[in-house]
Amino acid sequence: MDLTGQIIVSMPSLKDERFYKTVIYMCAHSKEGSMGIIINKKIDHDLYPDLLQQLGIDKPLKNKKFFIRYGGPLETGRGFILHSDDLIRKETLTIDKGVALTNTAEFFDNLTNNKGPKYSILALGYAGWSAGQLEYEIKKNSWMNMPIESSFLFDEKVTTKWDDAYKLIGIDPTNLSLFSGNA
Repeated sequence: MDLTGQIIVSMPSLKDERFYKTVIYMCAHSKEGSMGIIINKKIDHDLYPDLLQQLGIDKPLKNKKFFIRYGGPLETGRGFILHSDDLIRKETLTIDKGVALTNTAEFFDNLTNNKGPKYSILALGYAGWSAGQLEYEIKKNSWMNMPIESSFLFDEKVTTKWDDAYKLIGIDPTNLSLFSGNA
């Protein structure tokens, strides 16, 4: 099963504080490994003013929705832009209908000059898994996966996104068992 373009949502039983109540958009998933961007952990602009100035995104962007997220525990000093696919460059990875990923300096310039895509999430860092690791974690009841529309990805509801993901499939996470089983 290919999870590229889906979200994985942490189960209530996942106690690893790096991923507790986390929603991750899967940018790549193959037998070699997986890579995703956490989409529901805000980074306060005030905590990173020097970094934002270095990236040239310390000023407001006219008529553009731009969000900064903690993308994951790997390479946290590196920026990744998850964005709508209305702007694609040769180095852009098209992930799914309406969603792409880019991480070049020129793309940051496009954002700051209001030439970027309609929707953007700047993620600092990413989440990654080695070959078979994510599948093992799903079997162990740490994650649930589901397809989503890009509107879910780029909406402004960050703090409720984990609960909203469960609502999409009609599940109250407080009613889930902390244990998994195999038949």
